[in-house]
Parts: sequence; structure tokens; C-alpha cells
Amino acid sequence: MPAGPLTSVGIGDDAAVVGAPSGSVVAAVDLLIEGRHFRRDWSAAYDIGVKAAARSLADIAAMGAVNTALLVALAAPGTLPARWATDLADGLAAEAARAGAGIVGGDTARADLVILSVTALGDLTNRPVLRSGARPGDLVAVAGSLGRSAAGLALLQAGRPAPARAPGGDPPSDPLAELVAAHRRPAPPYDAGPEAALLGATAMIDVSDGLLADLGHVAEASGVQVDVDSSRLAVGRALRAAAASLMANPSSGTRAAGSGTPVSPDSGADGTRRPPGLADAPGGGPPAAALPADSPQAVALEWVLTGGEDHALVATFPPSTALPARWRVIGEVREGAGVTVDGAPHQGPGGWQHFR
Repeated sequence: MPAGPLTSVGIGDDAAVVGAPSGSVVAAVDLLIEGRHFRRDWSAAYDIGVKAAARSLADIAAMGAVNTALLVALAAPGTLPARWATDLADGLAAEAARAGAGIVGGDTARADLVILSVTALGDLTNRPVLRSGARPGDLVAVAGSLGRSAAGLALLQAGRPAPARAPGGDPPSDPLAELVAAHRRPAPPYDAGPEAALLGATAMIDVSDGLLADLGHVAEASGVQVDVDSSRLAVGRALRAAAASLMANPSSGTRAAGSGTPVSPDSGADGTRRPPGLADAPGGGPPAAALPADSPQAVALEWVLTGGEDHALVATFPPSTALPARWRVIGEVREGAGVTVDGAPHQGPGGWQHFR
């Protein structure tokens, strides 16, 4: 397992020693439980390792910090093949390396299900970017993809799994397979977090439960209203194709936007890094109110608004901020409370709710 550049004592002792040049350690932990956050029949062990690492590493980036190390605890049945565990370790190591972090220790135990607990550590290169700093007039911008993991989950739930991809293999070229891949291995833009801090971001969060749900945390912590301009959201061809495909099959269970049921039912039902290929459109489309509720565009937009697990970063910036191209402005901060879409409350849940 890679130790990372700031680790002086890694795996092999009772604890690790990881440097923090800034003097401040940023820490986050996430839990993955088989059957709730992933399924072994849907994802390879390597995929699950990538996803487990990404969930915690994205939280460090969302604070504006640089990832430095992971601690991983694994509980599993005694019948679990050893190869599965080593493939899992490979996925964890690969994603940690992509984020510039090492894996410095952990624990193992026996359990009836596979359970993973991943703790990420980071170093602050600037001030921490909290959820509580958004102010009226700020821009709302996102870096990374939205809705692709939710669409991939919907395809898997409809019984349309894509072929598994070998570690390091070429990404799929089929648009629907790309979405399943995006669900199996999320690819957060880790370096966008410290970049946002340097740009003066006033608040930031990663999109794990859904864009509207997570912006709701920012709105509540900051005491403001966040309005999303749906015409600015990128609803790519792949999302529209997936929605049309699922809607053509009534047994898929996909419901139209505005039905009161989120299209993506879980912020953790499995995991793949977004491969290069069919890109989302740089712009958006017509506003949500102009779309027929039973149209593929409306279903695709609902995935973008409420689907989680892409782990994109969404942040607020002072209105005069000149943003790099990868930060796409999608709304603004206003006086008030809560989250709105095109000035009106969103009908239905804004994302995954863990205990409902």
C-alpha cells in the first residue's frame, strides 16, 4: 500500500505518523456496508475499493484541504476469497494515489457482511472552507459531474448491468455503460477543493446525497437561500439516453420527475470513476418548469438535481470571482432560507435521506 509523501511511519506499528506542514489536520470518516452502499454482484472488489476511498477523500477536498492519508478498517466473512480482499486493496491504493494520499494503516475483523470504514486525513494549505460562509449575492458553482452515478444506479436496478471493467482497463464507449461505470467508480475532482479555497470560496460541500440536499446543508449553516438555475445544469446525451431507455421499459421502476419519488433512491448503493468519453453538454437546457414531467429530459434533470454519489464539489464564491472553466456557475445565494430551483421549491426530496 502506498504510504504517501508525508508519512514517516506507515503500516507495521501501532499507529502511523503523518506530517501536517500547515499545523492543522483535517479528518473525515465514512462507512460502507454491503447491501446498503454496494453490492458484490454489481461491482468488482476493485470498484468498491475505489468508491470507499473516494467517499472520504472527497470530504477532505470539500474543506479546501490536500489529502494526505487513509486509514481503512475492514470487517468481512471468513469465507470471503482472499483475491477479493487483495483486489479491494488495489482499488483503495489506486484512488488514494490519484488523490495524492497514502494508506497508512487500519484494522480487520470477522463479520457476516463486508463492512468498510475509511478515515481520510488532510492538510490545510489555506483556511478551511466551511458550509457556513455563503452570503447573499455569492455565485454557486460546481466542479465535476452530476447525475451520472444516479443514472448508473437506475440502470443497474433495472437489470441492465454493464460488463465489468478490469483495473486500469479502457473505459466503456457505450453511453449507458459509461453511466454504470460512473456509479461503480466515482471520480471526485480532488484538486478543485484547494483551488476553490485559493479562489476565495465562501462555502463548499461535496455532492454525496444529492445537489439540492447538500446545498440545503450550506443554506442552513449559512442562514441563506440558495437558488439553482436549472437551465445552467448540464444534462448530457448519456443521461437523456438512459432516461429514455428506462422509460421505454415500464418494469424498470423509473418514475418521472416531479412524482414525489427521487429517481436515485440511495446515496450509497454501489460504485465507478467517470471515464472520458461522452461528455456532458457544457451548457444546460430549458428550465425545469418548461419540461413535461414524463419526458426523458425531466427524468435526467431530476438525476442531476437529486442524485448523489458523483462527489462533485459545489461551492459559493463572491460575485466578482473569475472562475476557471471547470467551475460552472449554476445559481446564486439570496436572502432567505432553504433551496429553490428557478425561484420555487423543488417538489419531492432533494436527495437521499438516510433514516426515512
